Amino acid sequence: MEEQIILVSEKDEPTGSMEKLEAHEKGLLHRAFSIFVRNSAGKFLLQERAKTKYHSGGLWTNTCCGHPQVGEETFAAAHRRLNEEMGFDCPLEESFVFHYTAVLDKGLTENEIDHVFVGNYDGEVRANPKEADGFAWVSREEIEKDISSHPEKYTVWFKVAMEKAKAGGYFRTHKKYKVGL
Repeated sequence: MEEQIILVSEKDEPTGSMEKLEAHEKGLLHRAFSIFVRNSAGKFLLQERAKTKYHSGGLWTNTCCGHPQVGEETFAAAHRRLNEEMGFDCPLEESFVFHYTAVLDKGLTENEIDHVFVGNYDGEVRANPKEADGFAWVSREEIEKDISSHPEKYTVWFKVAMEKAKAGGYFRTHKKYKVGL
């Protein structure tokens, strides 16, 4: 059975479920999450999405992202996917939530309410080759400079989340901020 994701209203209230690829083909609003992990040096762990992914393959993005499954809490899904994609888990805190829509490659559309979680980690990274072709620890300044010079190398949601995080003050403090909804 294909992965079922949670369809939601604009207020992030569940309205049903649908197979993940179909929801992206139809551009239906659904719940998602993104994880940003930093190390003690203040560098962010970025992931290069596997070229074989169903969309945005080969692009750089935040540490991990995904969709909670039907009946799964978003926080639990974030921990599950962090371990599945990057081979580790760490304490996470929800930092902010935002809605974005974007046309992707392969005729797909993202229309997501994205819950952004942040965490700190200094251990070993064991990226799953089915999920990530590579990873790197990068400073915020390096990320911003490279996105400015080469925006095509990064996923849409990562660029939007970086701007929201910067505007919301996440880079100045580690406190929880809510933006969007």
